[in-house]
Amino acid sequence: MTDLPRYLQLLWGREPQGRRGPKPGRSITEIGEAAVAIADAQGLDAISMKSVAAAVGFTTMSLYRYVDSKDELSAVMVDVAYGPPDLRYGPDEGWRERITRWTREISTRRMAHPWTTEVRLVSPPLTPNTLGWTESGLEALEEAPLTSQQRLSTLLAIDGWGQNHVRQTIQMGLTGPVDPESPQGAYLALVSALIDADTFPHLASAGPEALGDDDEDFFDEEFDYGLGLLLDGIEALIARSGKDAH
Repeated sequence: MTDLPRYLQLLWGREPQGRRGPKPGRSITEIGEAAVAIADAQGLDAISMKSVAAAVGFTTMSLYRYVDSKDELSAVMVDVAYGPPDLRYGPDEGWRERITRWTREISTRRMAHPWTTEVRLVSPPLTPNTLGWTESGLEALEEAPLTSQQRLSTLLAIDGWGQNHVRQTIQMGLTGPVDPESPQGAYLALVSALIDADTFPHLASAGPEALGDDDEDFFDEEFDYGLGLLLDGIEALIARSGKDAH
């Protein structure tokens, strides 16, 4: 049996019986919360073993009793930022409605902690909350007539798209109504000034329609459209398999 890394032992409450050494003075969750607070306030660049240790009153070496590396610390941070899933699916909800709620809820958690989309993760989910979200997503898809592997792949595709949508929205500064005087507000006008119909015929023809679009919530509008495309594709897969979608 593979030995669990120390941070996973602590997160899962799986510490070996009779472990030697001093009892930890802080919980792994408290350390994760301190790191999340730093990242929320100052960004990922402010995260280091030293800065997090100082935030919880440790020496840097003391922090290594909990996590062996910054990668492990990052995994703890993401687990704390996501928190446990609290979705409850109703018996009358179809799989499309369920997975839409799942995707929107985890996107809300990511929007509250934008750095989560930039964290370098070195393995698939192993922490309690991240695995809890995977379990919840698979539960959302349980009524979809797909194989277990198809459900896992479907969840991976939807979650990858959702994470990228959050990242793009934040990086482009489109998290709310756009100020016409901002770079985002001036974008379409600048593009129109830069392109010409001979070199960029498709952009030139699309420009007037885009300029006339008065959408004030990029995140929600593109969320609905993009996720809808993915779910339509899943329904097409189900139809090709000769099964009934619910």
